[in-house]
Amino acid sequence: MASQMFRALEIPNYRNWVVGALVSNIGTWMQRVAQDWLVLTILTDNDGTATGITTGLQFLPILLLGPYAGLVADRFNKRRLLIATQAFMGVCAIVLGLLVVTGTAQLWHVYILATLLGIGAAFDAPARQAFVSEVVPGTHLANAVALNSANFNLARLAGPGAAGALIAAVGTGPAFLVNGASFLAVISSLVFMRKDQLHPAKPVKRERGQVREGFRYVKGRRDLLLIFGLAFVIGTFGLNFQMTNAMMATEAFGVGAGEFGILGSIMAVGTFGGALLAARRSSPRWRYLIGGGIAFGIAALASAWMPNYVLFGIMLVPVGLASLTFLNSCNTMVQTSVPAQYRARVLALYLMVVMGGTPIGSPLIGWLAEELGVRVAVSIGAGLSLAASIAALVAWQKFRHDAVPLRAQIREMLNLR
Repeated sequence: MASQMFRALEIPNYRNWVVGALVSNIGTWMQRVAQDWLVLTILTDNDGTATGITTGLQFLPILLLGPYAGLVADRFNKRRLLIATQAFMGVCAIVLGLLVVTGTAQLWHVYILATLLGIGAAFDAPARQAFVSEVVPGTHLANAVALNSANFNLARLAGPGAAGALIAAVGTGPAFLVNGASFLAVISSLVFMRKDQLHPAKPVKRERGQVREGFRYVKGRRDLLLIFGLAFVIGTFGLNFQMTNAMMATEAFGVGAGEFGILGSIMAVGTFGGALLAARRSSPRWRYLIGGGIAFGIAALASAWMPNYVLFGIMLVPVGLASLTFLNSCNTMVQTSVPAQYRARVLALYLMVVMGGTPIGSPLIGWLAEELGVRVAVSIGAGLSLAASIAALVAWQKFRHDAVPLRAQIREMLNLR
């Protein structure tokens, strides 16, 4: 079973990619923690709205540029595109680090650099997601997608705790510099890949209406529309941990940077476990997608009302497990069900709905936390996620089994693909 779980690592190019991505992902998580801590405790006086705006600006380019970025990834060599985007994001991190280290950083600097980082990520994300299918054969794709999630969340185990310790020792600036340097690892893995072992998709020729073509493809797939709709609600209102965990740490429990960093690592225990469980599955299933959404809503709602820091941290484990189960199921279903000529464009639209709603949801949840308290704000996001997941279950059963009795529908649900 273990060999089945890690079968994509049999491919040398994928192994190199995983190692480089792990180093870079650790740096990314360090920057996320440092950025929130910088805005929340140094540049403002625990201003949840400013923290939400920063997060929103970082994800706004995905909302605005996502469809075009997907088309760029379908048109050009993805490996070369990724080298360029990774280098650009590394420069953004280094500039912010230098501003903080020299004591000249201001809030508007963070806003601008968060936006620039988001622009790089908007072009990087669909290319990176679609590039996986060029590194591994189709028989290993679902496993590779799950291992990518495991990689990301293994970094999430190490990154926040390392960031918290580094911030407590020398401040936030070095965390940004470390992240900037970490991009060299993934760039190196891309440069030294064996090109004869890659399986590049045929670039899409330039024609008019290709962005609209991606929208039309998704519009004709009811299963994709359901996935996208649920991902939008949960991504917009539920997946704001970068901000809400910082506010829970400072406002609800009155702890410092080290304890805040530990929360991210604790949550990563759940997400990493969820990724490993996903790697054992041969194919994605609807019961994991919708069930993961329902479980996430329940667990997140419960976490909002934990009475102390320790219990809140423990509750983040099932929150992480459920959120990863949901997100991995969405990602794998999209990647494995879409033809290569549309894959990057459809993945860009998926990323646009799952992350592009953050510019709406993150400032809104931050404002609600300011007005009603962080516990109420987290509860509202969790409640909306739970309601949307239940609605998705009803909708899926309705358009798939209109004429089947309820008992048979439930029995069928347990065995859905």
